[in-house]
Amino acid sequence: CPFLPGGAMAAARSCGRAAFGGLAVGGGAAARWRRRWRLLLPEGSVFRLAPARGATAAAAGPCGTVTVDVGGRKMELSSGKLARFADGSAVVQLGDTAVMVTAVSKTKPSASQFMPLVVDYRQKAAAAGRIPTNYLRRELGSTDKEILTSRVIDRSIRPLFPVGYFYDTQILCNLLAVDGVNDPDVLAINGASAALALSDIPWNGPIGAVRVGLVDGETIINPTRKQMSSSALNLVVAGAPQSQVVMLEATAENILQQDFCHAIKVGVKHTQQIIQGIQQLVRERGVVKRTVQKLFVPPEEIVECAKKLAFNKIYAVFTDSSHDKISRDEAINKIRLETEEQLKEKFPEAEPYEIMESFTVVSKDIFRNLVLNEYRCDGRDLTSLRDIKCEVNMFKMLHGSALFQRGQTQVVLCTVTFDSIESSVKSDLISTAVSGIKDKNFMLHYEFPPYATNEIGKVTGVNRRELGHGALAERALKPIIPQDFPFTIRVTSEVLESNGSSSMASACGGSLALMDAGVPVSSAVAGVAIGLITKCDLEKGDIEDYRLLTDILGIEDYYGDMDFKMAGTNKGITALQVDLKLPGIPIKIVMEAIQQATAAKREILQIMNQTLAKPRPNRKESGPVVETIHVPLSKRLRFVGPGAYNLKKLQAQTGVTVSQLDEETYSVFAPTPSAMHEAREFIREICKDDVSFVVSFFNLRFVNLRLTVFFFSPLQQEVNLEFGAVYTATITEIRDSGVMVKLYPNMTPVLLHNSQLDQRKIKHPSALGLEVGQEIQVKYFGRDPTDGRMRLSRKILQSPATTVLKTLTDKNSIVLGGTVPQSSTSSQ
Repeated sequence: CPFLPGGAMAAARSCGRAAFGGLAVGGGAAARWRRRWRLLLPEGSVFRLAPARGATAAAAGPCGTVTVDVGGRKMELSSGKLARFADGSAVVQLGDTAVMVTAVSKTKPSASQFMPLVVDYRQKAAAAGRIPTNYLRRELGSTDKEILTSRVIDRSIRPLFPVGYFYDTQILCNLLAVDGVNDPDVLAINGASAALALSDIPWNGPIGAVRVGLVDGETIINPTRKQMSSSALNLVVAGAPQSQVVMLEATAENILQQDFCHAIKVGVKHTQQIIQGIQQLVRERGVVKRTVQKLFVPPEEIVECAKKLAFNKIYAVFTDSSHDKISRDEAINKIRLETEEQLKEKFPEAEPYEIMESFTVVSKDIFRNLVLNEYRCDGRDLTSLRDIKCEVNMFKMLHGSALFQRGQTQVVLCTVTFDSIESSVKSDLISTAVSGIKDKNFMLHYEFPPYATNEIGKVTGVNRRELGHGALAERALKPIIPQDFPFTIRVTSEVLESNGSSSMASACGGSLALMDAGVPVSSAVAGVAIGLITKCDLEKGDIEDYRLLTDILGIEDYYGDMDFKMAGTNKGITALQVDLKLPGIPIKIVMEAIQQATAAKREILQIMNQTLAKPRPNRKESGPVVETIHVPLSKRLRFVGPGAYNLKKLQAQTGVTVSQLDEETYSVFAPTPSAMHEAREFIREICKDDVSFVVSFFNLRFVNLRLTVFFFSPLQQEVNLEFGAVYTATITEIRDSGVMVKLYPNMTPVLLHNSQLDQRKIKHPSALGLEVGQEIQVKYFGRDPTDGRMRLSRKILQSPATTVLKTLTDKNSIVLGGTVPQSSTSSQ
């Protein structure tokens, strides 16, 4: 504004866009600013402040809403009401689940040499009607679910940004409401698409996304949580206009290839309806994209010069199949340094990025043209696999281990560890409310240390890439794990060498390790990565020619257009993940990639079967042991001890884990057979004063796992006591608080309190003349539900009533691992 003094103008600029936007929408603060500036303005002048960029359209334009029919259900997309200062914002609602997504991008380029896109998906406790259970009672760091969902959104929208758009961009997804029926992750993808399309951020969208389920052979679009619990398929499809595929993410219960392909086609078809709805919103709002300051694309003259200087050298390296990953990278880097020095001398005013990117463009074009002519840098044809080597039982003490090496991609150790069911992963309350999954007893953890690629790096916690790769391999193996397996299984996959598709190598190595550990998997699993090189029409943008590559190298992934990862058994598919660098590919290419991956998968399984074709019949001797104990209510107090003293002592001394399965059944998990032996001796010591036991041992085959189950067989059978019946009890001890009595021989005496001895209030049993060995009549009122103690009364018998007299000769016993026999004798 020309009327503002220099100092006032500088102060206004320092307030930033938010301050100007606040003045535009009015309010008390705006009025105070107007009065203040009125003192500085010449009389009669008019002063107006422009609103913030992005707030103009939001404040001026009306709120837009579009309802789309997706799979017979209504999805509502709206914009213009919430978060109007963001460059773009949208709210997507399905049922009573609503997600708000905002998009903001800077107008000044970043120093990064890539697209600096950040996607942050956050689950809000309030949206699910819960309060976080951490000590601060608020949302803290991102959970695995949030990170994995953020990655899915990122992979869906990143390919559609313009080439060379290196401006910091952030997508934030906030859950507004969750009904526990509809999963919000797919809504967040559509919300991100709508927010970017409605903003002035350069983006070649929109896209649409749906989830496809398969229940009883019928495909369902955006299934509910209940439907997903019985679905054999969990497929997320992100599609672009003209039925193009942008992203795929799937978990399947070993479904057939034709069913999987049909689900993809149905999903892509329904994404087009969402795309049309977003396009309608864009037309109604009259969105105009901004003109960016600069797109980071190297100048054509520098690229041509780099091509003249380095073409022959680069071509010689890429056509020499004797190179491995390290030697090829070193040769290319040497040519890069020489060429860049020459380019700097010839173009002294060029930016460093333009020099480096020019060489990259030349090397990429040479590599891609070689592949289009059906030549790969390692000498293989387009459908050949690298050499595969497999080993199992790497170390004796591990529960299961395997090494899987494919070319220069080496995954070891793939280890399997068994632990108690209590060691399963417990989901947080919000994830449980959203997905319904409370815990899981199978997990795969993927590790990618820096030395795997001959680099130096800081080893910290799990990064997003490691989490995503581990989740993919876990999804590939989970369908073959038995549902009733008695242990929690943890598979660790450590990548020691990496030259492409280490996540699929983790699936292969994990499958071998599970079979080596004796886990009765339904079948072996193998995975492979398929790459894509395309030649596009520069004017129309259509794909003119393409080549699909089986078992891609790291450099083929880097210079290629697609990373297509698929895993499964000989029968069907268990997991799929597709990442693209193109703004979309036809369904035809996806179908061909599935067919090519299926052929490679079967070939890999044949090689794996030569090492280990089926699970080992028995687990290793060093493995853990699980045993069950039946404890009658009458003996629960003795077994558990006061304040769970006995159980705490048992766990502290032997290292076992005791968990209660139901009212009378306990599970004992021991990490080693020796620990279980100590636990047995401890339990014998607890029970030795009760009665003489005959101890029996036997082996039980449980889902092909060898479990040593033991039980105590009582010399006499357990009896049932009839509630309300009268029994003859023998006094064994006189105490100040009452008398200790037995209802049958060898029974542990129980206390008959003074308050239950007589109608009169007494302070000592001697007041009634009771003596040791005397027989008295007592009435049985069941057991205390908390500690299992008998509740007896003599006082109640002093009032006139009809009673049934019972004579008992049997007793109760703790029974471990067997059924509980019952018998009783009675007389009237």
